[in-house]
Amino acid sequence: MGTDAALITGGTAAEIADSVRGLVERGRLAPGEVLPPVRALAEQLGVNRNTAVAAYRALARSGVVVSQGRAGTRVARRARVPQEGFAPAGSLRDVGTGNPDPALIPDLGPALAAAAGRHVLYGEPTIDRDLLAWARGWMAPDVPVDEDELHITLTSGAVDAVERLLAQALMRDDTVALEDPCFLASIHLAQLGGYRAVPVPVDAEGMTVEGLRHALDQGVRAVVCTPRAQNPTGASLSARRAEALRAVMAEHPYVLVVQDDYFSYLSRQPFHSIIGPDHERWALVRSVSKFAGPDMCLAVTACDADTAARLELRLSPGTTWVSHLLQRITHSVMTDEDALARIDRAGTHYAERNAAFAAQLTERGLPTQAGDGMSLWVELPVAAREVAERLTRRGWLVRTGDDFRLMETDEPSRHMRLTVHDLADGQAESLATDIVEAARAGD
Repeated sequence: MGTDAALITGGTAAEIADSVRGLVERGRLAPGEVLPPVRALAEQLGVNRNTAVAAYRALARSGVVVSQGRAGTRVARRARVPQEGFAPAGSLRDVGTGNPDPALIPDLGPALAAAAGRHVLYGEPTIDRDLLAWARGWMAPDVPVDEDELHITLTSGAVDAVERLLAQALMRDDTVALEDPCFLASIHLAQLGGYRAVPVPVDAEGMTVEGLRHALDQGVRAVVCTPRAQNPTGASLSARRAEALRAVMAEHPYVLVVQDDYFSYLSRQPFHSIIGPDHERWALVRSVSKFAGPDMCLAVTACDADTAARLELRLSPGTTWVSHLLQRITHSVMTDEDALARIDRAGTHYAERNAAFAAQLTERGLPTQAGDGMSLWVELPVAAREVAERLTRRGWLVRTGDDFRLMETDEPSRHMRLTVHDLADGQAESLATDIVEAARAGD
């Protein structure tokens, strides 16, 4: 143990966390520095191991440290971590955002005007009655219980839902199965929660059977799966693959299965569930942000009764409820025929533009298959970072597959995720040409 780590003091979790935070703020503990293992810290301070665990968990949730499971706990680095929709583009054209087209998001003005007429007071139900009825109809066909047994919970977006679901099921150092490559927010949730992520490879049909079986053999307590438009690959579960995954999960009925169907209304693919009829711990999460706008931070979660009860404890009336104003806007939009027609046009637009761009790359000698989703996953013959660097000199900012890797590796990624649906035809042609030429330059 280093000298500065030996300066950690405290007899309670709060005191220990404050001590570590103070050492970090004063520069006594440097970014990236490894902190003492839980057992060693507990012995050093003469406290119970659970007290040390609670201190590290509090520090992780506040971003002071990053837990890497058995690899230890480190002081968080100050460098910006990759996040959806952000890149320091400067004068470059950013084609890695993953953002929807604002022109295809329904107009929220009429819904906002209609929703603003009624005030909600403390003590009222957490879910608006009209929204609850709509949400039941949305979720019921795709869950393993009858509609009258369906438990609905609202959260502030899909990421919030997944975080709460994992928090009520996992403790620090517990294992969770995540897709690899992985959605950026899921990577962050595992790090901040102190969970040990077990990668499950993704192919053209979604999460692989052998990968899931391997993760379950390692004792994972939760599985997070994207059934459609997996981010970043665009893969959607086939009926055959979903059936095989259900068979694997049937042997582990008490492992929490979280299905994040974030693309739902926009998807051009059917929904296939990996949750069987007898599974005990499950949740289906659907957000409205991809089609109603990123600022519409609302997600609907359908889950088993025990999981619902735990979630509701964390969403008590008057404290952390989802705004009823937001709920009424959502209900108004999702029951408006014109808004639904625009959402459907958006889904078609994203699919057609991705397919057209994939065809352009293929015609130029870079075989590419469009999946589902907002973006396109492109495989390259050389390291993606090399191609990305050359593209910056041509005016493009792209996002490489390295950002989406669940585990660090010395082998560079050969994939890029591109958001091209908002490019004009001439711009798309120029980008396709520049990508192929940049990839060939490294041959």
